[in-house]
Amino acid sequence: MNDSPRVAPKSPSEALKPVAPPAPPPKARRRRRSSPFVAMMSGLFTALLVIAGLVGAGIAMVGSQSRAPGPLANDRVLIIPRDSGLTEIADLLQREGMIEHPWSFRLSALASGNWTKLKAGEYLFKARVSQTEILDIIADGKVVEHAITIPEGLTSEQIVARLRENDLLTGDIVQVPREGTILPDTYRFPRGFTRQAIIDRMARDQRTILARIWERRPTDLPIKTPQELVVLASIVEKETGRADERPRVAGVFINRLNRKMRLQSDPTIVYGIVGGKGTLGRPIQRNEITQATPYNTYVIDGLPPGPIANPGRAAMEAVVNHSRTKELYFVADGTGGHAFGESLEQHNRNVGRWRQIEAGRREAGKPAPDGAVDKVEPPPAPDTRSEGPQPAEGEAIRRASTSRAFDASEGTERDPLRNKTFDLNSPKLVPELRP
Repeated sequence: MNDSPRVAPKSPSEALKPVAPPAPPPKARRRRRSSPFVAMMSGLFTALLVIAGLVGAGIAMVGSQSRAPGPLANDRVLIIPRDSGLTEIADLLQREGMIEHPWSFRLSALASGNWTKLKAGEYLFKARVSQTEILDIIADGKVVEHAITIPEGLTSEQIVARLRENDLLTGDIVQVPREGTILPDTYRFPRGFTRQAIIDRMARDQRTILARIWERRPTDLPIKTPQELVVLASIVEKETGRADERPRVAGVFINRLNRKMRLQSDPTIVYGIVGGKGTLGRPIQRNEITQATPYNTYVIDGLPPGPIANPGRAAMEAVVNHSRTKELYFVADGTGGHAFGESLEQHNRNVGRWRQIEAGRREAGKPAPDGAVDKVEPPPAPDTRSEGPQPAEGEAIRRASTSRAFDASEGTERDPLRNKTFDLNSPKLVPELRP
């Protein structure tokens, strides 16, 4: 008897069902051999990475050195010549002890992009200045600025002479400007700036300032044009160097113009004789006071035909903002200022006090103030404009004032006349202006 299990017979459908064959064994991968080109590129890329790392480290090191304090021990002014390239500038800085390594400076300039912006000029470098700061200063053109001060009251010829004497300026001046068309002031400029450019700047400033002042003029001002304002301001400028007196002196001349009185200003005598040279260099003579010139306000009525100097802003402001007084006279008071008077009687008392001051100085043997010169009176002559005491013929009066100034008319040709001048052709003798 067969005890093994009996297998049930398969159905016809199962017998016909296909059986999936077993999976084939995995094939072994074959390693591709890299081509020489790929190997070369891989090596090159690796080398570039190494070089980039080294360059980055170098740049970081140079950047650190560029920002570090430099070797310069003291402040230094250095002139970078024209047409200097990056290499020349780097070598110059090393020779002058401002940097240690020219290659480091050149690399810093290339890395920052400033190497195309370096400018010639005169530069001030502080002690221990870094390479980065040096680059910024030269690239930005932060050159040293010099200053020239043109005092108020100089003529155009005198101003041109001063500019020509300045060795830091270059070039010549095409033409001496018309009197009163340039503004005295302090002007700043770099080394090598042209003299004509300074003149052009002074002319622009004068036009700008004059236009602003003219707009603010009072309606009752007996001045009809901006040119007339400059003319009167130039006389005020030459009459007093004291800021507090300018409006008052201007007021005297305004009152005289309103009364149709002659201005009788001594500086106009001088300008009528010497013109733009500015000074006689000696006392005014007796016959020169009555000498007819277009500028002599002892002879002509009203204003002269043009300015007698280049007035400053303050003098022009004084004309439009003149003191509202009834004063018609002023004379030196012995302190550097003036004593003002409304009437001839009051003025004569002021003159008397001035004579006493001068007499006391002569007795004490004290010299006249610096720059004072004698001015001889004109001979006595009939005067139909006003009356006053007739002084002795030939009497000389010294003007006492430490400012750059002249005295105004005392009202008649017989009154004591004052004149104080400086040799404005010599800058050494031009007094300092007080604020």
